[in-house]
Amino acid sequence: MKRLLLACLTLFFAGSVLTAEAETLVREFSGSRSMETEEFNVKAPWLVDWRVNSDFPNSMGIAVTLAYGVTGYHAGNVFKTKAPGNGLRLIEESGRFRFKVDAAMTNWTIKVIQLTPEEAEQYAPKNKLDY
Repeated sequence: MKRLLLACLTLFFAGSVLTAEAETLVREFSGSRSMETEEFNVKAPWLVDWRVNSDFPNSMGIAVTLAYGVTGYHAGNVFKTKAPGNGLRLIEESGRFRFKVDAAMTNWTIKVIQLTPEEAEQYAPKNKLDY
């Protein structure tokens, strides 16, 4: 009986440790128009997980930039597309940010996902060119 209890506790705590190491959703934003999102805090490394679609795929378009939360200054381009799809963008800067979304005839969802450094390695380019 003690062995069974010990085995169950071991599996429980092992599962808890694995869960703590998994990706964590920080914020999720969605819409169908141009806007600035609310500010969010995140520590590097983190992912932008985006999805876009449209009832009018031949007329749609979206561009998303990252801005510093307090000042609103441009921090970088996240993605730009004129077609339905999805993607991931690894960000390696901590801070308080917001997204600036410029969308036409587009339904969009943007997730901010916290990663561990080990998880971020999975998203880094595997074949870097050396010059």
